[in-house]
Amino acid sequence: MRIRFFCGHPYLIVMPTAFEFCLPTAAKIVPDGAGWLHEIKYDGYRLRVERKGDTVRLFTRNGHDWTKRYPWIVEAALKNREEHFVIDGEAVVLGVDGISDFNALHSRKNDAEVQLYAFDILALGGEDLRPLPLTTRKTKLARLLRGRPDGIFIAPFESGEIRPELFRAACSMGLEGLVSKRRDRRYGAGRSKDWIKVKNRTHPAMTREL
Repeated sequence: MRIRFFCGHPYLIVMPTAFEFCLPTAAKIVPDGAGWLHEIKYDGYRLRVERKGDTVRLFTRNGHDWTKRYPWIVEAALKNREEHFVIDGEAVVLGVDGISDFNALHSRKNDAEVQLYAFDILALGGEDLRPLPLTTRKTKLARLLRGRPDGIFIAPFESGEIRPELFRAACSMGLEGLVSKRRDRRYGAGRSKDWIKVKNRTHPAMTREL
């Protein structure tokens, strides 16, 4: 909760609660068209970062609190000038080639090296951003994380017109695949057809059971 002033009068800003993850729908073909944005699918654990003042908490898809597990992400969140925000992303360990290494992540031997691959923002400064279009949320996320790459780095994205080439490039690099998202849609809880994931069928994640 924060106090702000409008025309000299104080009013309260209250952080939204009851956040739930938006989950992509699996597909075999990457969607086409200018209405879509495409992100690299990193191989890690889905994570939500919530900061309220001097407190940062990390939550998994299943509601587990992993705040103590990944100190680098917590430290990065606390270094930000903004004291109230909620970020959606993927906890990853990056290899020397810049590709996420799930085995290194899963082993728990590299918890201090785990970073957040941030791709969405749900709240900022007490404002619920979920009703806003994806492109607007991404602009706000980029501003929040500008100049602060260590521990939390922002997910780049590409427009729909180059989706076949991007998917082939992702597969040739040994990446897990792509997640495509409708650029004009709100952030909705649960499984959504506005987010489409297409996996590299040769990637180990295709046979992994978590």
